[in-house]
Parts: sequence; C-alpha cells; structure tokens
Amino acid sequence: MSQGTSVARDMPEPEPVPKHIAIIMDGNGRWARKRLMPRMAGHKQGIEAVRSIIKACSERDVKYLTLFAFSSENWRRPAEEVTFLMQLFAGALEQEMDKLHENGICFKVIGDITRFEPRIIEFIQQGERLTANNSRLTLTIAANYGGRWDILQAMRKMIEKSPVMPAQFKEADLERYLSMHYAPEPDLFIRTGGEYRISNFLLWQLAYTELYFTDTLWPDFNEREFELAIQSYRVRERRFGRTSEQIQQ
Repeated sequence: MSQGTSVARDMPEPEPVPKHIAIIMDGNGRWARKRLMPRMAGHKQGIEAVRSIIKACSERDVKYLTLFAFSSENWRRPAEEVTFLMQLFAGALEQEMDKLHENGICFKVIGDITRFEPRIIEFIQQGERLTANNSRLTLTIAANYGGRWDILQAMRKMIEKSPVMPAQFKEADLERYLSMHYAPEPDLFIRTGGEYRISNFLLWQLAYTELYFTDTLWPDFNEREFELAIQSYRVRERRFGRTSEQIQQ
C-alpha cells in the first residue's frame, strides 16, 4: 500500500510486518509511582523506550512509526507536569535530531504546534527540514494533536480549496488535507498501560487498523514486548469487508 492510500478503497494484501505502526505510549506516571518516584521520572524513562522502538522498527523494515506524545487534552494536566513535558520535548528535539538523520529517519510532527513556545516550534521545523529526504523510516510525533481536530481542520481546508461542490465531496478529497496525508493508514495500533481506548488518536485513519492492547507500562515496553505485538498482528485475518472464504481463494 503506497502512501496516502486508504484500506477502505484499496484493500491491500496483508504483509507479515506492518508498514505503519501507531502507538499510544501510556503508563509513564504509573511506572514511576510503582517505584516511589515522581511522575517526571517515568516520562524521562519513556524516552528510552522510544529509542528502543525506533530501532526495532528500523530493523524490521517498518516504514512509518507514529507516536502519540501529547494530546490536545493533556494541557489539562497539572501545570508543573505540562512544563516538564515541554522541557523534555524540547530537549529530545535538540539532542536526538542528528542521530535520527544519521540513521536515515525522516522526522515529522502532526498537531497544532502554534501553542508551543517559539523554541520548540523552531526545533520542530529545523528537524523536519534536516531529515526531509530520508526514507528508511518516517517517524511522526503527534503533539497537541486530536483526531477530531484533525478531521475538522481537514474539512475546513477542503471546503476552502476544493473546486467541487460539497455534494460531490469524496473521502479522497478530505484525506489529502488530513495531517497524515503523506502516509498509508496504520496497519497496527498499539496502546500500552492497560487502557482499552484510542483516546481521540487518528480517528479517521484507524478505521481498519488492527488494535493491540497490553498491560505493560510504556517505559517497560521493550523489543520483546514489541515483537509480541508483531506476532499478534501476523495471526490476524485482515478482511477489509470481505469474507474469510474470499480471502482464502
């Protein structure tokens, strides 16, 4: 399945390794609390898990990895925690970008970044420019992102820029304005931390995605845990509306 395609229309042939994996990295705070540590320590340890999963994706020829780092609802968290998360984000952007570039990774951010301080916005823009031509893996960070926001902003752009009348709009007309228009829809969605919901993440894109939930807290989500998710994906029957008999023909 090429970038920007939709499984609802194109029905790609399933592959043993998902080309696009989307992850909600949940459980950092609980990981720290179990160890009698401040929540911030869990978020910091979560960066190590991110490095591990990026490496695992690169080694398995996963082409797109999308991580939900900060939702549009996360601003409701205590001010001290939000401030720390912003500092952690800025530090990671500054320290990791050269490594991503050296490893052939294309870096992108989706979400409404206008609410971030200018320093973070500049780091994002610099990183996207630096890595724009890399193709080994596309790493997308969803920051100040919400699935409903994504659909709404896409709809506004479609109405503003499309030459056709609203009654003639098709799914493909909207998809080109979604934040992840450059990527195929996720094959596999993973959520760590024992929660069983998608929390306003990629609402349009997850329509036919295989869902995998684990009780493992994000800082403990290592390469072995990642492989368990891949193994679960491999035994799924992806029908895209067809019957099992049709798939087996």
